[in-house]
Amino acid sequence: MKKATASMKKSSAKEEGDSPSQLIDARIRELDDWRGETLARIRKLIKQADPEVIEEWKWRGVPVWEHAGIICTGETYKSVVKMTFAKGAALEDPSGLFNSSLEGNTRRAIDFHEGDKIDEAALKALIRAAVALNRSKKKSKRV
Repeated sequence: MKKATASMKKSSAKEEGDSPSQLIDARIRELDDWRGETLARIRKLIKQADPEVIEEWKWRGVPVWEHAGIICTGETYKSVVKMTFAKGAALEDPSGLFNSSLEGNTRRAIDFHEGDKIDEAALKALIRAAVALNRSKKKSKRV
């Protein structure tokens, strides 16, 4: 039994020594279609909006971007790339980017479909607002 489980390999399993950034790189390559391109574009915009962002790999294979807490995740499905903002309900969204998970009290998401154009300026502003919110919550906890 031990031999069988040792030889099984999960494609999304964290390999010994792989950093979260390497795992995200691998996910993008693994997708090899518009979803990989979209995830790579989102990742680039996140890093441009917040050069201090920390990449994580959580929940059995979900890219996560953090700064003083979770900013957002980058989940990939068959027909959508979902960018979920952990505290999205508390963010102003003047450009109307949020189009999914609108009913909850905490999270909000943006579903990107094949062929969708990304409003880069609006998305970067939303990312910066999420970072500012995280930082303000972190400061208020210290007091």
